[in-house]
Amino acid sequence: MMRIDHIALYARELEDMRKFFVAHFHATSSEPYHNPKTGLRSYFLTFESGARLEIMNRPNVDTKSLPLNHMGLIHAAFSVGSREAVDELAQRLHMAGYEVLSGPRVTGDGYYEACIKGPEDLQIEITV
Repeated sequence: MMRIDHIALYARELEDMRKFFVAHFHATSSEPYHNPKTGLRSYFLTFESGARLEIMNRPNVDTKSLPLNHMGLIHAAFSVGSREAVDELAQRLHMAGYEVLSGPRVTGDGYYEACIKGPEDLQIEITV
């Protein structure tokens, strides 16, 4: 059986990104990793389902911002189990100052979701 082991992303503010996922998505954080030779710093964040997200930071990474709609990886989707949980998390994130890009709503293909702009413009889809 093949499965995705983890997805990785670079973050300008590594600790802020880690705190966001721990506080709002109940991620469990690994201990910090640091490679003094390359300057890489990272954490593995593990979610209740077993899915993992590696967040990284290192010197000399291009920090230019991309438009919200661009080629390549565009969003991370998190299933929270119910419409009520989607509504509650979207509202909580909105109250914490994160922009709600869409929803909560039923999409044309039948999903119930909200999309928010998280730290560093990371698009996060919250779905049932």
